[in-house]
Amino acid sequence: MYIWYDEDKPRDECGVFGVFGHPYAAQLTYLGLYALQHRGQESAGIAVSDGIDFLSHHGMGLVVNVFENGDIEKLKGHIAIGHNRYSTAGSSSLENAQPIIRWHKSEPIALAHNGNLVNAPRIRDDLEDIGSIFTSSSDTEVIIHLIAKSPQPTIEERVMDTLSEVRGAYSLLIMNKNTLIAIRDAFGIRPLWLGILDDAYVLASETCAFDVIEAKPIREIEPGEMVIINQKGLRSVRLSSIFHPKAFCIFEFIYLARVDSMVFGELVNRPRREFGRHLAREHPADADIVISVPDSANIAAKGYSEESGIPFDFGLNRNQYVGRTFICPSQMMREMMAKVKLNPIRDVLEGKRVVIVDDSIMRGTNCRRLVKMLKLGGAQEVHFRVSSPPNRFPCFYGIDTPTRHELIASTHTVEDIRKHIRADSLGYLSIEGMLSCVKNPQNFCTACFDGEYPVEFSGQNTQQLSIEFTRGRDRR
Repeated sequence: MYIWYDEDKPRDECGVFGVFGHPYAAQLTYLGLYALQHRGQESAGIAVSDGIDFLSHHGMGLVVNVFENGDIEKLKGHIAIGHNRYSTAGSSSLENAQPIIRWHKSEPIALAHNGNLVNAPRIRDDLEDIGSIFTSSSDTEVIIHLIAKSPQPTIEERVMDTLSEVRGAYSLLIMNKNTLIAIRDAFGIRPLWLGILDDAYVLASETCAFDVIEAKPIREIEPGEMVIINQKGLRSVRLSSIFHPKAFCIFEFIYLARVDSMVFGELVNRPRREFGRHLAREHPADADIVISVPDSANIAAKGYSEESGIPFDFGLNRNQYVGRTFICPSQMMREMMAKVKLNPIRDVLEGKRVVIVDDSIMRGTNCRRLVKMLKLGGAQEVHFRVSSPPNRFPCFYGIDTPTRHELIASTHTVEDIRKHIRADSLGYLSIEGMLSCVKNPQNFCTACFDGEYPVEFSGQNTQQLSIEFTRGRDRR
């Protein structure tokens, strides 16, 4: 299987969903994962328990393809966790599908992870040196091994013991036969929400997953918080008394989260629209229409249109039946499939000076295709606008850009990039402009733009981390 992705987008991270106390926990988790499909399209899985039996099902592909022919009905229980995956550490293969499930002293543990651990490769090497055997290349399996190795008597104490050893980004759901645990790292890099449905608790990466099952959001899991849910109810534990500044991932607002979701305290729609408005102020264009790269840039393009007064229209049609995962046996087919995904609407573009708004440029390859497509579709001029700053540095916290050479802005000026994509002009939103659009800008991680990483690497530099992460991605 060839995993096709848009080379100019950050590859999505993961989505997690959990239920405690509902007789149809697996069915609710299936619907939650369906709503979170945008966060990961490589694999999906669900683990479930009724307090006695512990069952699971996972596979490669979209949720609708992984669960069919009565698979969900077989997963009976009142506790469940689910996961959608896009590989950001570890290869794309079935053994890396989550939730990861391991048995320890005849007791099962299942774990679903959104994020990346910056010290996972080194912990893995240490564990292998003392005899641990890994069956996947995912950094998440490190957590399971550390939980099993801990001498603490209870599951929550073993988890706390484990998390004292790992560093990085993690929003975690962990379950055994009787308990569901939710954890968010001390910096709060990745989102995680707590909600309620009747008498059941639900957890999700984004609130859009609550909407589909008509659950009520309660609050976000706090950075550095562990929530334990069992038959006694819900209780909260602080993982550490050490203060860490918040470092929310700004890309959740730029691209990753759905516009109808609440993350980091506000609805994504507002800052994403403001990015477009501020972009129009920073980089105006003499043009006839504004269009977007569908669908993730639609709201930013609307903001650009509203601020500039240039009419918004749909100049590109996206084939709704082309996902990110399908079989492509050759380079020629991969290029053809890229064209199948988007197609110009000629009567909208003909003879027009076009502003096209996208949310990011990673490698530049697809942007060049888009500019060519628009001009072949009749556009007189193409002015490319990006509703985020240039991505110059790799991300080690859950977005698959682990090496700088993959990022065109790390080695090229804006004018170089403009020439490469063959646009008539190119403008990026500034870091200052971006941060002015969000509440509490001091709480956001902008490392992919400025190289200021909130989680220390303890002797590792970014080049060493890139090597280790790439090794982990390719490990079989």
